[in-house]
Amino acid sequence: MKNRYIESFEQAQMASKNIPAFRAGDTVRVAVNIKEGEKTRVQNFEGVCISIRGEGTGKTFIVRKIGANNVGVERIFPLYSDSIESIEVLRRGRVRRAKLYYLRNLRGKAARIKELRRK
Repeated sequence: MKNRYIESFEQAQMASKNIPAFRAGDTVRVAVNIKEGEKTRVQNFEGVCISIRGEGTGKTFIVRKIGANNVGVERIFPLYSDSIESIEVLRRGRVRRAKLYYLRNLRGKAARIKELRRK
């Protein structure tokens, strides 16, 4: 049971963010603010969302991409973080489970996810 003041504060934090509806299996591009010294820049991280967990302002999601030399790179993003500039859904994936951790063991064509066809 959360304190009602904390709950109302969290609701205000969540209302200020514009987050698209996405789920595990979707290919997303996350624009992240990166601070280097005194300069800030926006860097995109594009990959497949393999997991969404938590609730409220503590909600996080994991994005996995294949980096240089076929090395898998995963990043955990807090959904309501100030460092996230935007989230863009590029493809909707057709998957049958909520956590796609099995993709960590797959390579190449075996790791592909079919696209969800909407009518």
